[in-house]
Amino acid sequence: MDDKTRTELEAAAFRRLVQHLREHTDVQNVDLMNLAGFCRNCLSKWYRAAAEERGLALSDPQAREIVYGMPYERWKAQHQAGDGIPALKALAEARAKPHRH
Repeated sequence: MDDKTRTELEAAAFRRLVQHLREHTDVQNVDLMNLAGFCRNCLSKWYRAAAEERGLALSDPQAREIVYGMPYERWKAQHQAGDGIPALKALAEARAKPHRH
């Protein structure tokens, strides 16, 4: 596979992932962190970092809006459930355990 085709396929997969996350607002970021080790905010930071590597200025709020499909504060107000304290505790406990492969 040539580099152009690979990049196009990766871009399509990224767009599909972002669309999937936008459609599944019931999945909380902390749950994603617990299960997958990344969340929407991580994805937006990776996007911003990739832009910066190419000399493009992109703020965290701008990158988050690309991933969330709306301003982050609006998404939180509409979709973030509860205070998330139990899930945050579970995340901290999971990170404290050594990884076994």
